[in-house]
Amino acid sequence: MKNILLCLDSDPQPSVFDSIAAIDAGVDHLLRYGGVQPDDVRDLIHGAMFTRVDQMLKHTAVFVGGSDVHAGEQLLAAAQKAFFDHLRVSLMLDSNGANTTAAAAVIAARRHVPLAQETTAVVLGATGPVGQRVVRMLAKEGVEVRVVSRRLPRAEGVCHRISRAVAGARVTPHAAEGTEVAELTQVAQLVISAGAAGVELLSNKARQAASSAAVVIDLNAVPPAGIGGIETTDHGTKRDGQICYGAVGVGGLKMKIHKAAIHRLFQANDLVLDADEIYDLGKRIDHDTP
Repeated sequence: MKNILLCLDSDPQPSVFDSIAAIDAGVDHLLRYGGVQPDDVRDLIHGAMFTRVDQMLKHTAVFVGGSDVHAGEQLLAAAQKAFFDHLRVSLMLDSNGANTTAAAAVIAARRHVPLAQETTAVVLGATGPVGQRVVRMLAKEGVEVRVVSRRLPRAEGVCHRISRAVAGARVTPHAAEGTEVAELTQVAQLVISAGAAGVELLSNKARQAASSAAVVIDLNAVPPAGIGGIETTDHGTKRDGQICYGAVGVGGLKMKIHKAAIHRLFQANDLVLDADEIYDLGKRIDHDTP
């Protein structure tokens, strides 16, 4: 049986990036739909389910993408509602690359600092799609996370959602810009920037002054860097006594996780790969990589 991936994209045009990643992961055929709304999902899912039965079902899977994570979550929920009895196919959500990118960033950090209760992390741009996933993954590890945004209500909203999803989460909202951001990083062992492309959130001088920061990760691939002094290709690079990662430096692991998750979809017909599952998969990949 050929492995078929049904790509449901909330954007008008299905993602070229996601399509190429799927092909490189070994998918035989892609069925790509753009501009998908929740009301469209049931018929698309049923078309994928009813053409194959029993053991053949695992050779069909669904990837939910697009630039809007909230829209992607709605499509994922609609897909799950379309299943009944044993008729179902495996699902993966990675809108805006949020799950795979966040997983790669947190896993890179855990190579160098313990992700445990004694660790404090600052996540800049924490209300964006990747930032929210980073906060969730750190919170599940027991890390104390400072959730930073320019708007306090948005940071509070993230903290509320994470606290409901993660038992015992230690997350605090902060509205900060410029010198306020610099002050928040002073007692953090880990700083991760997941802000909008081309926006500097922490200056080079402020980064250097963050003497407690053992690991600094910037996920912005578009100049200027989100954190000053970080190069996109940094991969565990020592700068001013800090271990630094840039977007490209994290990207290699992100792509490994992305491709492995797609491959995993075709091993069973009842998987749902969202933030927690993709993070766990990424940890196994990193553990097994020499």
